[in-house]
Amino acid sequence: MKIDRLIGILSVLLQKEKTTAPELADRFEVSKRTINRDIEDLCRAGIPIRTAQGIGGGISIMDGYRMDRTILTSKDMQMILAGLRSLDSVSGSSYYGQLMEKIQAGSSEFITGRDSILIDLSSWYRDSLAPKIEIIQDAIGDRRLIKFRYYAPSGESERTVEPYYLVFRWSSWYLWAWCLKRKDFRLFKLNRMDGVQITEKNFECREATMPDLSNEKIFPGGIKVKALFEADQKWRLVEEFGTSCFTENDDGRLLFTADYTDMENLITWILTFGDKAEVIEPEEVREKVRTAIEAMIKNYRRNKRHEISLD
Repeated sequence: MKIDRLIGILSVLLQKEKTTAPELADRFEVSKRTINRDIEDLCRAGIPIRTAQGIGGGISIMDGYRMDRTILTSKDMQMILAGLRSLDSVSGSSYYGQLMEKIQAGSSEFITGRDSILIDLSSWYRDSLAPKIEIIQDAIGDRRLIKFRYYAPSGESERTVEPYYLVFRWSSWYLWAWCLKRKDFRLFKLNRMDGVQITEKNFECREATMPDLSNEKIFPGGIKVKALFEADQKWRLVEEFGTSCFTENDDGRLLFTADYTDMENLITWILTFGDKAEVIEPEEVREKVRTAIEAMIKNYRRNKRHEISLD
């Protein structure tokens, strides 16, 4: 589009002291005559462009008009590029990589030294996440419904939704969407979505406010837990809940206190510590942990041979 090209030419002129019509024609894949017309249009729009013929000549913006590029410092540019790289880590296309090249090409004087921040949002699931993210981005842009199979603790179900926001939170990717089945906004975890497809049906964008993703809203608590952990598990408690989640007893053990939302997740989490943790309160959780351990012991005491056939 012409307006995109005009903006692109202006961006080049703001970034470079001088350029030429052949260089611009090559960059924007148009003829030199088209570039000359574009320069005339920019002049008519009030941009004070100066042209000079002959050796050392070229196209430039008159002194005094050029934007003060020092408004973006080297640190600013590093942060912008770090953000783009983080998106590129889960991108299924080359868009963010191309955008980084454009920024770096026109801002070399701002980018010095080595990168200080590297962010990879893909975790272990890049191969499965990237296609989903690309499909959902396209659906959001085109205002098209998407459908998928969703795996939740309550079971599996087929969902059709109006997609609004892709969200990265709690080390995972989510979709904030209006669910046609539930008639309400829902937060869907991408790793639990399978067979994501764009449908042919468009939707009218409803009033979709940004989701409240505060821990208090999503994980309202309700189960007040007290548990004792061995001292050598301090690193894990600090990693997952911070240093304020426990106090140290005289015997060196750690008294952990927290509000938990989901009973099943709590029990599963406690069991991952093996004999390094003991639930003190509530009694219901103690009983459920005890029952789970007894069931595990029963499984391992079964006198059953498991035959494994190897090719």
